[in-house]
Amino acid sequence: MTTLKIGIATFEEYKARTMAIARGEYVPKADEPKIWFQSVESFSRVLTAKNRELLALIAKTHPASMNELAEATGRAKSNLSRTLKTMERYGLVHFEQGPGRQLAPRVNYSGVELEMTFQ
Repeated sequence: MTTLKIGIATFEEYKARTMAIARGEYVPKADEPKIWFQSVESFSRVLTAKNRELLALIAKTHPASMNELAEATGRAKSNLSRTLKTMERYGLVHFEQGPGRQLAPRVNYSGVELEMTFQ
């Protein structure tokens, strides 16, 4: 597995970067972050120690469903669902079709690398 590169950029910086890409003025390098947070605080709210443990468990065990993950973690399915939907919005997890039309959470990387610049 690979490492997921995450960057920190304000909304304005991210928007300017996205528009430059769309206009063809900037081509992102392969090693640049793919996921962006607006602040270190928002990054830390999503990737708490408990949530990093959850990501590691998903990567290691490949649960077949949310129910299976809830049993493995002892967390309520509704709590897991909210947490994973937030992580999905940031591209940290995705869902595959599991058995019986259940959704199975997946993580496609072994770690996260945070890139920050000071301007």
